[in-house]
Amino acid sequence: MLLPETPDSLTLAADLLSAGKLVAFATETVYGLGADATQGQAVASIYNAKGRPSFNPLIAHFADASSAFAVVKADERATALAAAFWPGPLTLVLSRTTDCPISSLASAGLSTQAVRVPLVTDGFRALLRRFPGGIVAPSANPSGYLSPTTAEHVAAGLGEAVPLILDAGPCTAGLESAVVDLSGPDPRLLRHGALPVSSIEAVLRQPLTLDVDPAVKASPGQMTQHYAPNKPLFLGASRANADQAALVFQNATGFEDASVLEILSPSGSTIEAAANLFSALHRLDASNARSIVVSDIASEGLGAAINDRLRRAAAKRED
Repeated sequence: MLLPETPDSLTLAADLLSAGKLVAFATETVYGLGADATQGQAVASIYNAKGRPSFNPLIAHFADASSAFAVVKADERATALAAAFWPGPLTLVLSRTTDCPISSLASAGLSTQAVRVPLVTDGFRALLRRFPGGIVAPSANPSGYLSPTTAEHVAAGLGEAVPLILDAGPCTAGLESAVVDLSGPDPRLLRHGALPVSSIEAVLRQPLTLDVDPAVKASPGQMTQHYAPNKPLFLGASRANADQAALVFQNATGFEDASVLEILSPSGSTIEAAANLFSALHRLDASNARSIVVSDIASEGLGAAINDRLRRAAAKRED
């Protein structure tokens, strides 16, 4: 459905989001493909709808700064930038709180989370307040294609993959938000966007380190750093020893001796498997097992993205 943004369509949007469905909506930058940030399967549905080849971190959108800073650790730099530019086209990458409710899939398994307060209509801001965990949303277009700045762009690119597209007219900026990483001591620009670097530096009173193509990726718009466990991880396993932890897609046959076993999707759904991937890896990594073995996972649907992440997790780290 493509509907004008009205009180009735906003109510429908809230109901769909609460039910784990996707809704496309307008911000000042581009149209976003939104899901309840706290529902892992809803977040996984975003990747499925976009045909995203890997699990990049997603930006969580909030009604105001206090809501955003309830799920991440904000410092004086973050509060100063928020006061100057929110609502607006600035995304901040900050460390997640210990009780952050946002799905680990939205953070791509990292300890940081990208957050922003977009410039939206009063009606959609009221909708955002109904989701204290935020609404995660990349651009509402197939992966690799032009970002959408009208509702018609979304409909042409994603079609029936989105249950509801809220039409609030053309985006005023038409360019993605600038992304600044404040999770470390030195502020880093991770993505150029619809906010001049000089304006950001003026508020911070220090220059930004340009890190738009770093080795460690923490933001949308970059090649993602993929979560790598501390334990050795081996792919293509058909069995597990007693001193090994095991990660399987659906069928646990052959892995009964594993010290810890995680089944990604008892129902055989790659969307469910994607939603469970990072939390399962973290639990296995925290176990007493010597190593982690992973069964074969078919590449249909989100299986390709799951395998991409696992291959990166299994690769040797560079010192």
